[in-house]
Amino acid sequence: MKRIGILFIITALATTIIFSGCGKNNSDKSESSTVESSKAKISQPVSKDNVSSKDNESSKNDESSKDASKASEKSTESKTEVESGWFDDAVFVGDSVTLKLSYYADNGSLGKAEFLCAGSLGYGAALQDIDADGNVHPTYEGKKYTVDDGVQMLGSKKVFIMFGMNDIGLYGIDDTIENMKTLTSRIKEKSPDVEIYIQSVTPMLENMQLKDLNNKSIDEFNIKLKAGAEKLGYKYLDVASVMKDEKGNLIPEYCSDPEAMGIHFSDDGCKVWVEYLKQNVE
Repeated sequence: MKRIGILFIITALATTIIFSGCGKNNSDKSESSTVESSKAKISQPVSKDNVSSKDNESSKNDESSKDASKASEKSTESKTEVESGWFDDAVFVGDSVTLKLSYYADNGSLGKAEFLCAGSLGYGAALQDIDADGNVHPTYEGKKYTVDDGVQMLGSKKVFIMFGMNDIGLYGIDDTIENMKTLTSRIKEKSPDVEIYIQSVTPMLENMQLKDLNNKSIDEFNIKLKAGAEKLGYKYLDVASVMKDEKGNLIPEYCSDPEAMGIHFSDDGCKVWVEYLKQNVE
């Protein structure tokens, strides 16, 4: 599988987040070692005599395990899955969240899908000129491409876009939706036959939310993103729905960086993501 993009460093700010990206020829995959599965601790079993005590002292980790189990069941309930090869002519466009998926997909779970991702990339940054100072466009074999040019160059027939995490705090919800419309329009102009799939922004851990980027603002954005995508005739994929606990937060077992950003996925999270895609793309 070819992987396209830039390796980047993430810094959490009150109004925006800067991510590290992915590179096609990045031999130092040790960077991905920071994206490891976080395993929840399981509470000790109790007897019938202390059921009430168990109810009062149940741990957050035990609740996390239950949330993960429910989400996994939700992602696999009575749906027909496409084969991994269905994604052979697809390209996944995104930021550092998609970066982890690109590593996970080395197992062939998404066929021969390509990946275009880069640090701080989002709907807004993707609209910059290729020669703009400080641009964060992805690279392929040493050459930078805008997303629309990259899709055209790859000859992809399906484009899966997940942007927004780097946009919501910086541009606001409404302007980000407008940037989504502009970016997808550019893609269609250069690749008129391509199918566009818009993926929701996924949730954050409860304790890692920021003032201008939090699960409430993400939910509000996703509502407008869905409406905007469907109005344009694009398929909307609610990946966030299988990543949330009952409170709407990212399930801890699905998070690889609980002490850093609280937004990136473990292998368990990526597995659920792939399963959701396979069951909902058609």
